[in-house]
Order: sequence, then C-alpha cells, then structure tokens
Amino acid sequence: MQVLFDDGEYRELQQAARRQGLTLAEWVRQALRAARRTQPGDGADHKLAVVRAAAAHAFPTADIDAMLAEIERGYAS
Repeated sequence: MQVLFDDGEYRELQQAARRQGLTLAEWVRQALRAARRTQPGDGADHKLAVVRAAAAHAFPTADIDAMLAEIERGYAS
C-alpha cells in the first residue's frame, strides 16, 4: 500500500508517531486497525435478509442416515 502526503502533513504524522515511541509505519498500522474496529458490521436487517433468502429455497432433503448412505455409495463407485 502506498499513501501519499504533502511534506507538512508527513512531518506531523512522523511527530505523532515519535511521541508514542513508534515508527511511522507502526503508528499507521495501529491507526488503521483502530479505525477498522469502529466500523459497524452488517446490520441485523442484512443478516435477516440473508437468512430469509436461504430459507426460501426448497432443496431436496432426506433422512440423515439415508443421505450418508447415498454419499458412501457414491464414494464406492
């Protein structure tokens, strides 16, 4: 990743890192991790929509023992 800053801003970032006893690279990594943690995840509405979409499908199903037997027969052939 490459991020470009003007000279003044770059110096300010270096100083901020030095004040914390960090390299600029480590300071940036920590700042980005902190920013990522504050970002909201998918909301409940999105999760419910996914579950509803999955539940709308009518996939063929069978008794678990019958399904496992079919799988084993497929391996044997």
